[in-house]
Amino acid sequence: MADALRVALAGLGTVGGGVIRLLDTNRDLITRRAGRPIEVVAVSARDRTKDRGVDLSRFDWVDDTAALATHAQADVVVELIGGSDGPALTLARNTLAAGRGFVTANKAMLAHHGLELAQKAEGAGVPLKFEAAVAGGIPVIKGLREGAAANVIGNVYGILNGTCNFILSKMEAEGRDFAEVLAEAQALGYAEADPSFDIDGVDAAHKLSILAAIAFGTQPAFDDVAISGIRHVLAADIAEAAALGYRVRLVGVGEAGPHGLFQRVHPHLVPLDHPLAHVTGSTNAVVAQGNFVGRLLFQGAGAGDGPTASAVVADLIDIARGEFGPAFAMPAASLVQEKPADAGERRGRAYLRFTVEDKVGVLAEIAAAMRDAGVSIESLIQRGATAGGGVLVAIVTHEGPERAVAQALERLRGSSSVIGQPLLMHILA
Repeated sequence: MADALRVALAGLGTVGGGVIRLLDTNRDLITRRAGRPIEVVAVSARDRTKDRGVDLSRFDWVDDTAALATHAQADVVVELIGGSDGPALTLARNTLAAGRGFVTANKAMLAHHGLELAQKAEGAGVPLKFEAAVAGGIPVIKGLREGAAANVIGNVYGILNGTCNFILSKMEAEGRDFAEVLAEAQALGYAEADPSFDIDGVDAAHKLSILAAIAFGTQPAFDDVAISGIRHVLAADIAEAAALGYRVRLVGVGEAGPHGLFQRVHPHLVPLDHPLAHVTGSTNAVVAQGNFVGRLLFQGAGAGDGPTASAVVADLIDIARGEFGPAFAMPAASLVQEKPADAGERRGRAYLRFTVEDKVGVLAEIAAAMRDAGVSIESLIQRGATAGGGVLVAIVTHEGPERAVAQALERLRGSSSVIGQPLLMHILA
């Protein structure tokens, strides 16, 4: 049997501890599948004294995380410390410069610096692997990069953030409002103390930019993702969606076409007969459409120590076998710098919710704004007064250009009849 693949591990949080436990628990199976043992030889983290539930005495403890890049015994470095820049990026650059393989779960770093790191890995002839960066334990990166490699991918979209999906499906099941369910999610550990990256859609946008690069052969373009989160979704919106035959989900959508690359993370109304409507709790799901393979659905646990550690170790097994190719499915020089597509040219249906003053003429004002912008209204529903004294008005549009909806909302901006910011949710086709 070949010599062991020796691993230096940066970060001993939930996932780092999970990697060690998985390698210990499934050691014999992993060795047989990899064709050689996989052994952690060195670790680094902020606090050496913290009890992580695993025996760390057998590993070389390194206080300076950056030193793992040139550790004398390591063949590959695993980075699980997070952050788009700082120590994680320094470690990535130094590891690849030292001619060693690099495995990461860091979607933010890849979204911002993925092209640079892919170029460095190719230049050094070493692997850059990141299955754990998108959708936890779901092998969607491998599925798109390898399983669907022969296909032109028309679109890729999905539920990419477990925190948001937990909150939305809990609101749906129990009729509770956002703030209350968010507090519960934080208490249960599904949401961070500062949940902004999750609930404002940034985490999902990081993942979408990675998926889009692999699916469409484009350079990662996080800055071109249009992002809107879920913090303004009301229980009333979810109830209205249910009455119309939909469920509310935060969906990341990527499409490549003659007009450029379209990327958006946005709450959507999802039809009940669509697979994403039945993805609940913290589960993630990704759909991709290939021109020969048809529709592919990847679904499973999108976070947690077990699923994410599983993805990290799967990458290590590939490296132990000598199986790796370009990080984004094709050589970095072949990745196209695609222009962002104009969302206004897209056609679709939309859900609009307004909180308005309870007075005569409000509905006429809204209808006039829609008419003047060229938006055709399919249905308009007015509900009773809210706790704040306003009245909820929900509109579903017929299919039309998104630019027209944006123009209608702009016409209503500053209206004395409209309280607060209207909510726009696109309807998933």
